[in-house]
Amino acid sequence: MGILDTIGALAGEASQGDNAKVVGGFITALQNHPDGIQGVIKSFEQNGLGEHAAAMASGETPTLTPEQVTQGFSGTGLIEQAAQHAGVSPEVVQIAMTTVLPLVMAHFAQNSGAGAPDGSAGSGIGGLAESLMKKFL
Repeated sequence: MGILDTIGALAGEASQGDNAKVVGGFITALQNHPDGIQGVIKSFEQNGLGEHAAAMASGETPTLTPEQVTQGFSGTGLIEQAAQHAGVSPEVVQIAMTTVLPLVMAHFAQNSGAGAPDGSAGSGIGGLAESLMKKFL
């Protein structure tokens, strides 16, 4: 089962339409974030979720709660930016990210590392976003 099938199978708490919006909003916010994927890992580590960060960086898909998503992204503005870009509430982003974030992070860990050496999100992020959004639309 590929990443898109897995995300589709696990996306239960938010509608698939909302998940597609959140994926697009998150990818847009992440592309504008100075530290990209590495910044997500760093934020989770700094906010007391080091085990989750290490798991995601190594390609695992740890279970996250909406509260842990909020805690992990604290101080980054990524939840709010993703919500703004997606046209949904931050609460919808928090719920969708419990499913989407570990899978996106695992994808990058397994396929291209957790990001480019300069801390950017890497060149494959646009293609991943397009593929994920097609899955949910």
